[in-house]
Amino acid sequence: MMKKYANNSPEAMARLLIMLMMGDGNMDPREIDSLEKLHIYETLDISRQRFIEVLHAYCNDLSDEAEEDGSIHLIDRQRIDDLLDTVDDPKKRLLVATLALDLTKADKTISEAELAIYTHMLDRWHLTLDDIEDAFAS
Repeated sequence: MMKKYANNSPEAMARLLIMLMMGDGNMDPREIDSLEKLHIYETLDISRQRFIEVLHAYCNDLSDEAEEDGSIHLIDRQRIDDLLDTVDDPKKRLLVATLALDLTKADKTISEAELAIYTHMLDRWHLTLDDIEDAFAS
């Protein structure tokens, strides 16, 4: 069972970025570095320390869900949908989708897992890349 955060909270938004970063099972150091370069802490209104706490909680929640043989399903549609539903404010969805796009490009490669999660995020939230570009071009 995933830890509960208030809907649309900085923690709920941070956890979505963490889910995306960990989707391929590889947390690239460049992704962590890019959190600061992209001003993600300030944008989400969360401290670096609190972001790390959310990251640890997410990892603990994943390990609690492990199968008896120890395998962990990083991509689980129900979990992803449940987490995506914790951000329901349209402006915050647009913000998270934009930050997620910037983050996935940080390590210069977008893995199949990251792409699948990101595409699902956009579909579930009824967003397009044009929506993101329009919102942040102005």
